[in-house]
Amino acid sequence: MATSSRSLIPRRTILQGASTAVSLPWLEAMGPQNAWAEDAVRTSVAPNRMAFLYVPNGKNMADWTPKQEGENFDLPEILSPLAAVKNKMMVLSGLAADKARPHGDGGGDHARALSAFLTGSQAVKTDGTNIRAGVSVDQAAAGRIGDQTRLSSLEIGCEPGAMAGNCDSGYSCVYSNTMSWRSATQPLPKEVNPKLVFERLFASSPDAGRARRDARRKSILDYVRDDSKTLALRLAPNDNRKLEEYFSSIRDIELRIERAEKLPPIQTPDYPVPAGIPAEYETHIRLMYDLLVLSFQADVTRVATCVLANEGSNKPYPFIEVPDGHHDLSHHGNDATKMEKIRRINVFHTRQLAYLLEKMNTIPEGDGTLLDHSMIAYGSGIHDGNAHNHEDLPLLLAGGGCGTLKTGRHLRYPAETPLSNLWVSMLNRQEISVEKLGDSTGALANLV
Repeated sequence: MATSSRSLIPRRTILQGASTAVSLPWLEAMGPQNAWAEDAVRTSVAPNRMAFLYVPNGKNMADWTPKQEGENFDLPEILSPLAAVKNKMMVLSGLAADKARPHGDGGGDHARALSAFLTGSQAVKTDGTNIRAGVSVDQAAAGRIGDQTRLSSLEIGCEPGAMAGNCDSGYSCVYSNTMSWRSATQPLPKEVNPKLVFERLFASSPDAGRARRDARRKSILDYVRDDSKTLALRLAPNDNRKLEEYFSSIRDIELRIERAEKLPPIQTPDYPVPAGIPAEYETHIRLMYDLLVLSFQADVTRVATCVLANEGSNKPYPFIEVPDGHHDLSHHGNDATKMEKIRRINVFHTRQLAYLLEKMNTIPEGDGTLLDHSMIAYGSGIHDGNAHNHEDLPLLLAGGGCGTLKTGRHLRYPAETPLSNLWVSMLNRQEISVEKLGDSTGALANLV
C-alpha cells in the first residue's frame, strides 16, 4: 500500500533529550515526496563526505604497490585484506609530498611528513611557539560546508601526543602529532578518547550530560526515547528498521566504551595509555572507526581526520608478534627479518581499513551505501621509512564520492605529481572550488 500521505521530515532533524542531541541517519523520509510511493524509484541523493586516515613511517612498498595498472590490478600482501572492497577503491601511485622534504632544513622528515600531508606546506622548523604550516584540506572543506552540519569537522586519533616540545630534530611535537590545521598557525589537536568523541557527537551539553548519565548509568538513547517513539509513528517500515539498526550501533559503541574503561591500560615504555582508552590497540582503532561511521551516517559532520599513530611512532605490536618499535623497524637497512615485521604492521593497519570500508559499504543510504557517498583517503607522507623519502607515496582513495569517482583501479601518475592535487580534486567533488591548496598545480586527472 502506498504511503504517500506521510509527510517528509527535515534532513537535519535531531532527537532531543536532557543535555542530549542525537542526529538521525539518512532516511527515505528525507527524500523527495515520491520516495514514499510503493513503486517509486528511490532518487534521494545523500551528502558527500570526506575522511583522511594517516598511518606513520611509510610502507614496505614492494608489498604495497600493485604490478598491474588499470582495472585488473593485483592486491599485494599489504592490500590483500581489502579484497572485499577492491571495486570500491583506487590505489594511487606516483604522488609526492615535496614540502615534507628538507629544502635546507636538515633532519625532521617525520615531523614534516605529517604536517605537510594535508597542507602541502613547508613547516617552519622550530620547537617553540612560532609554529607555522598551512591550511589543511579538511579545514578548507570545513570552512565552506561546515555550517551545514552540527560539527564542522571531526579530528580523532589512536595515539596521544604532546603539543609542545622537541619531538623530531628540532621540530615541535605539534608537527609530528597533528594532521589538521585550521590556519597556518592553528593546529587542531586530535581526540584519542572514544568516550569523549562519543559525547562530542551526541551530547548537546557534554560535561553536564556525561556526568548525569555516568551517575545514573543510563544510555544516551534513554534520554531521547520519547522523541524517537513520536518520530517512529511518522516513518515507513523500512525507515523504522534503519533507525533501529542505527540505535543498535550507538548502544553497541556505548557498551564497548564502558567495557574498555574497566580494562587495565597497557604499560609499556613507549606507549603510556591514558585512562578511558581501550587497552587493546585494535579495539581502540575500531571504536574510533565506528564513531567516524556514526558521525557520517547521522550527518553530524561531513569532514573527518584520523591519525592511527603519530608520525615517527615507535609503538610496538606484540599482539601480531612484533614486540619491536615501529619506527626502529622502519630503519630496516634492508634486513629481511625487520622488513617482514614491517609488513606485518602494514597488513594490520590495512585490516583495520578493511573493517571501516566494509562497514560503510553495508549501510544502505539513498541510492547506494554510505561508502558510495564518501571519499576515504588513506596513506602516509613517507614512502619508505628506511630512506625517509616522500615521492611515490602509499595512497589509496576509497568510496564513490556520490558518483564522482570511478573506483576499482590502480592509477599511476607522473613522478612528482603533487599530493595536493588529489586534495583539490576531492574539494571539487564537494563543490568547493579552490585555486590552490599548498603546493598544488591543479586537479588530479582521470579519477572519473
